[in-house]
Amino acid sequence: MSNGLLSGFAGVAAFSLTLPATRVAVQELPPIFVASGRAAAAALLGALCLLLAGARRPQGRQWLSVSIVALALGILFPLCASYGARDASATHGAVILGLLPLFTTLAGMVRVGERPQPLFWVAAFLGSGAVIAFALWENGGGSLTRTDLILLAAAVIASFGYAEAARIAPQLGSWQVVCWALLLVLPVNLLSSFLHQPTGPVSAQAWGSLAYVTTMSQLFGVMLWTRGLRLGGVARVGQLQLLMPFLTFAAAALWLGEALSFATLLAATVVLASIVLSQRARVVRQNAS
Repeated sequence: MSNGLLSGFAGVAAFSLTLPATRVAVQELPPIFVASGRAAAAALLGALCLLLAGARRPQGRQWLSVSIVALALGILFPLCASYGARDASATHGAVILGLLPLFTTLAGMVRVGERPQPLFWVAAFLGSGAVIAFALWENGGGSLTRTDLILLAAAVIASFGYAEAARIAPQLGSWQVVCWALLLVLPVNLLSSFLHQPTGPVSAQAWGSLAYVTTMSQLFGVMLWTRGLRLGGVARVGQLQLLMPFLTFAAAALWLGEALSFATLLAATVVLASIVLSQRARVVRQNAS
């Protein structure tokens, strides 16, 4: 397995506990506080990393790319994920976010200039089709709920944030992009955290869950994931996100006591097959936009 795939898998492993941890946190903490607090605390940790490494600042048009990453991954995605996790089960939410690979591939085409060949698209639609079928089956009525739409919005937002980070990473460095982006929106997130701070007692479990999404989901996981996309390609490594339901299902069953249905296992089996198929497909890169 290449360094890109290994780094990407490590990022997925970190992300796999995001929804269960967020679900625990938002039971006692305001969703806006969870969203802004995780990004603000991660920005402070990122600032320390930049300082210790003596990282250079973005220059000129690089700030535009950093701003796109900041808006997508530092504000909008955490907010959508927090509200989505509040109302959806962790396993169901993870499968909805399993659409991320398809959106990430599309974002990679637009921002990085990747052009996957037909076999890749067969694999991508196979996995995404299983995700959509599972969502509709679980809801029973054949329609998406408001929570599903929030999580779908989170998937679209995150995919373009990841693709933009991968596009600028060769110039600034994979983890440096993430840190600069979080620092750019630090004032907004600090103010939001102050205005929406909890007013009652909060358990250690909720604070611990917030600490996890801060360090792993918001910072180090994104660093690893961005590095994987840069080294291995946005489309190919992006398909590894379909592994996330497997890891999340196991975590939710152990952590939250959620049962694993036959439909869940069937969907997970199909998306695993799609990942194997996608890794056999060829992806060419043209000039990015």
